[in-house]
Parts: sequence; C-alpha cells; structure tokens
Amino acid sequence: MYEERASRLPGATVWTNTPAGSGDARPVLPDGCMDLLWSEGRLLVAGPDTRPHVPEGAPAHWAGVRFHPGTAPALLGVPAHELRDRRVELADLWGAAEVRRLTARFDAVADPATALEEVALERAARSDPPDKLLGGLVTALRAGRPVARTADELGLSARQLHRRSLTAFGYGPKTLARILRLQRALALARKGMPFAETATRAGYADQAHLARDVRELAGMPLGKLLG
Repeated sequence: MYEERASRLPGATVWTNTPAGSGDARPVLPDGCMDLLWSEGRLLVAGPDTRPHVPEGAPAHWAGVRFHPGTAPALLGVPAHELRDRRVELADLWGAAEVRRLTARFDAVADPATALEEVALERAARSDPPDKLLGGLVTALRAGRPVARTADELGLSARQLHRRSLTAFGYGPKTLARILRLQRALALARKGMPFAETATRAGYADQAHLARDVRELAGMPLGKLLG
C-alpha cells in the first residue's frame, strides 16, 4: 500500500510503500524527481530516471522523501547526472561514518519516513538553496511551454541551459520536458479521459505520438500501465 503526504520541506513529498502481497512490483516511472530512501535498515538515494525502474528482490517496506525536480543535488551534495538511472547507497555519497550514525538513529525510531524527513530538513538548513531560475524552467515545462522559448525568457543560451540542467535534473531540458509531459498525460488518463483527448491536452502531436513516448519512457503500452 502506497501513501504520501506533503513534507515540511518545501517542494518535497514524504511517502511510504508497504507490500500488500507477493505480486509483481509495479515499475517506478520517470518523474523528474530524486528520492532519499530507507528500506529494511538501508539508506539509499534514487537518482533521476529516464526509463522505468523495477525494484529487485522480495517485496519490502520502503519509505522516502521525494524532492521536487532540481532541488535534490544541492542537498545531497552530488550533481544529478552522476546518479541518473541509478540507486546508490547513501554511504557512497555522505561517507560510512555519517551513515552508521544515521542508521543507529533510524533503528531507534518507529517511523522511518518521519526520520528521513528530519534528515532532509537538517541537510537543507546547511545547503545552498535550489536554483530559482531552474525552478522557473520546471514550472514552464510543466505547463507545456516550449524549451527554446523558455530558455530565451530565462536569458540562457541553449548550451548554458543544458549544462545547468545536467547538474540539477540529470539530463537536458528536452528530456525533462518529455518526462513532465508524460506525467501530465498519465494524470489525465487516470481520470478516465480518452487517450486521443489525453494526447491533445498533454501536448502530443497525436495519439500515436503519446503511445510511442509511453512505450519509450514507461516500457509498456498506456492501457497496460493504467491497468
């Protein structure tokens, strides 16, 4: 069972996922975000995905803090592109001694999700704030605005925007735009909107374009994904 709530850290979501049985795990789809994770005593980081991620191993209890696109690298202390399509041990980023201390702290609490949130809040208080300019990029792309026009409005060349996007998001702005468009389409389709109308409303050229993007980014047809 998956549950989530808004975090006390602006631009973040706290979530838990408790296995309901031994069925196949649902893929985690690209969403532009990065996560700080706890599972069965382990602390990890999920980098930005460009393809579906299927959890390996037996079903497990997970807790996480999901960071708004572009906000995690400053807090975690690593450029997003170094973690693209990866799940890494937190000790690889923060050091073994620090993670041993955190692990002991987690072992003493009943709610790992709240403990993760506290860690994120503490790190954020010691970190540089997220890049406000790239926050404007995310807002514009979520609304379906073209990348080139948005770059002009932000006063950045294509090369500057690409370089800063790699650090913040893990990939270039065009990939981010595709991923955010996919998320818009899924939100519409999950409400029962016909696929042809979903494609138009989400910003695709047509339903075939939507189908191709869903297969490339989610790894399965839209109908199967929603089912």
